[in-house]
Amino acid sequence: MSAFSPTRRQLLDVYQGMLAAYGPQQWWPADSAFEVAVGAVLTQNTNWSNVERAIANLRQADVLTLPAIRRLPKDQLAQLIRPAGYYNLKTERLLQLCDYLASCQDLDELRELPLDEARSGLLSVWGIGPETADDILLYALDRPVFVIDAYTRRLLVRIGLASGGEDYEQLRRGFERALPPDVALFKQYHALVVEHAKFACRKTPVCESCCFHDGCLKVI
Repeated sequence: MSAFSPTRRQLLDVYQGMLAAYGPQQWWPADSAFEVAVGAVLTQNTNWSNVERAIANLRQADVLTLPAIRRLPKDQLAQLIRPAGYYNLKTERLLQLCDYLASCQDLDELRELPLDEARSGLLSVWGIGPETADDILLYALDRPVFVIDAYTRRLLVRIGLASGGEDYEQLRRGFERALPPDVALFKQYHALVVEHAKFACRKTPVCESCCFHDGCLKVI
């Protein structure tokens, strides 16, 4: 298993390069902390445009609240979130998360728990993995957890900071050891990675548009 021990300077250089290229980003798009939690489940294995359609369906049906989703029959919920794909599976996962959040008085108790305890609680919910849990912690609860996604891993490998053999926790801890526990920085960093992945660091990279063109290993 590979190590991931970047320096603060290395990670901040990457951050500043993306910030200079794209400017400040606004992410996660949501009107409430609960909507962030819903979106974190719906975005599993799909792109954000599909999640937006599913969220719009929930909003139009006036069920984008914890009590309303828990009251909704499963088949109706599944149809509303159908655009997000894997809708039967995501219905079960969303309801499991909602049951857990109800036991925590929506998201209020999670905000007050020690970070490791809040994270462990979310990870205990069926269907909630590290990335989904960390999305909720960072974007819904403003807790200083760095989110690792496929875009982050791809970028790190291509610019030579990671080998590709690191697991999720190694990458997360590498960021959190090197950077200060700054929620705003973590949010902006992740948002910039997402923007960079859409603009240049795609599965097939658009190297001529990349702000790291001269320092990228161009691993496809």
